[in-house]
Amino acid sequence: MYKLIITLLCVVTLTACRDEPSAQSEQLPEAEVDARADDQSGFSQILDSPLSESSSVKKWPNARFSSSGVIPEYLQREGDVELGRKALLEEAYVSCGIPERVFRQLLPADNAPLGVDGRHERAEGLPYNFNVVTNDDGLSIVTSNCLTCHATKLFGELVVGLGNEFLDFTADASKPVERAGALVQGDAEIAAWELYADRINTIAPYIKTSTVGVNPANNLTFALIAHRRANDNTWSNQPLLPLPPTDVPPVSVPPWWRMAKKPAMFNLGEGRRDHARIMMAASMLCTDSFAELEEIDQYAPDIRAFIASLEPPEYPFPVDTVLANTGREVFDRTCSQCHGSYGDEHAYPARLVPLDVVQTDSTLVDFALGDGVPYIDWFNQSYYGQLSTAAPGAGYVAPPLDGVWATAPFLHNGSVPTIGMLLESTTRPRYWKHAVSDLSDPESYDQQHLGWQHDVLDSGKASAADVAIYDTDLPGYANSGHRFGDHLGDDERAAVIEYLKTL
Repeated sequence: MYKLIITLLCVVTLTACRDEPSAQSEQLPEAEVDARADDQSGFSQILDSPLSESSSVKKWPNARFSSSGVIPEYLQREGDVELGRKALLEEAYVSCGIPERVFRQLLPADNAPLGVDGRHERAEGLPYNFNVVTNDDGLSIVTSNCLTCHATKLFGELVVGLGNEFLDFTADASKPVERAGALVQGDAEIAAWELYADRINTIAPYIKTSTVGVNPANNLTFALIAHRRANDNTWSNQPLLPLPPTDVPPVSVPPWWRMAKKPAMFNLGEGRRDHARIMMAASMLCTDSFAELEEIDQYAPDIRAFIASLEPPEYPFPVDTVLANTGREVFDRTCSQCHGSYGDEHAYPARLVPLDVVQTDSTLVDFALGDGVPYIDWFNQSYYGQLSTAAPGAGYVAPPLDGVWATAPFLHNGSVPTIGMLLESTTRPRYWKHAVSDLSDPESYDQQHLGWQHDVLDSGKASAADVAIYDTDLPGYANSGHRFGDHLGDDERAAVIEYLKTL
């Protein structure tokens, strides 16, 4: 029961780690645009329609789209790093949840949860990924914070900012809430539970994944948008826009430390301009007015500053420095044009690579430029869109690779288990599953290929019950594309892998 509650409460903050829309409304001053954008050739532009316009786009005049190329930077609002960490672990940016008394009753008595230093004493005894807040009725409730998806216990130590690639979203999210409801008492607890239960019941059909480890963040965002009015952020019990498909497209949780380099937050080039305002979408489950959003906006830049301050964990195993130096030469001539250069003279191009070039699974792109257009339009009219812009493009942004060794599995949908397989596409398994359930044991890490130990299978999912199997035949789960390492020899590939350990 407790494990189900843990997974369930994660859904309330998934919008902050999604890989889909952001927004546009009033323009930031032109002076805030990075000087690189002065020469527009080769830069990703924001367009009023996709390059191949569909008839549905004409119905949504606030939708914006991106062309391929280098994404220019915008200055971000300044924030306080320490205040941001405190806000992340204590503030009520998610304003609904389980009554604290009930939640603590569900905690296992014989298993002390992993906590985190530096938060209010009222959270003592709670796992790191939960905040204790007071709702409008004066009731103490427990709700998820962003660390459910954006922190992982790596080899015995909690790494804030490392995406959790072992979460389980394959169950019905509404069932554990209903069970918790049997324990609530009194009007205040009942009201708090009913609000939370109603919202979870609304979105539950759209966040159930086929496989353990993949994340339904995109679909969650769309389901919430469908029930909100863009003009005032109020909730509608009936959907106001078409609901997303129940066949949930998977995404892999990106590490937070990339935010220091990324001018656009998400995979398709969305999330431009003010990142703090975009991150506030984590509050979308229960924050029902502009007044509430204004309160969150006061500390949102602090949270963004904290996230941008994070550093990746160092590779904990031996590195062959001679081989790594050779690998750097190969990387610089093969990979740096998209993924950037590292070291003293580092640079990251933030390049939106066209889909016909990268050739990875097109599900996210197809949806964003088709049935997803109403959500882009909504975002660009909303409070979030006053300072930020949703403009997905027909491709994927090549990410910076700092700390890439710890971020397996790879590609935007987590379909490739190791870097070695990413660099040699013919070795990628059609069907596979993790050999471990977490990152506790250093022996579970594949130092040769950079990834977690996994089992290659002979067949895919025979039924929905085979939730441990990653089946690349499923829609959205393909491991195709990114064949840019296929031309390398075995020695060159090994050298690149060695170099990636040093980033």
